[in-house]
Amino acid sequence: MYSGLAQLQVSDENGEKMMIRIAALEIYPEYLEDYNSILKKEAESSVRLEEGVICIYPMFQKENPTQIRLLEIYADSAAYRSHLKTPHFLEYKTSTLKMVKSLKLIDMEAIDKKATAKIFKKMYAD
Repeated sequence: MYSGLAQLQVSDENGEKMMIRIAALEIYPEYLEDYNSILKKEAESSVRLEEGVICIYPMFQKENPTQIRLLEIYADSAAYRSHLKTPHFLEYKTSTLKMVKSLKLIDMEAIDKKATAKIFKKMYAD
């Protein structure tokens, strides 16, 4: 699980503390299709159902599709801790345990804190 890791936070333009992380995973090739299906469902559910989940953006390396990266942005560390307890995350975690060869969580901090918030405002502007 993700417990015990440093949680670096940044402030957006409203002074809110955001938590940004990159999850670097390697998936066993024989499970890649199943893993991707489960991950898509979990990422979509998290963003749709959890107000504090700003972004879970899954991607893979073009030359090596078993190398998965997730850009995760949470409103704050409380939103992250809440996310870890949701039924959809717990289902994802338990159903993919045997599929994940390695997992590294990399806490990040935005270089331009004001731009971080503006990116999402631009995406969802009416």
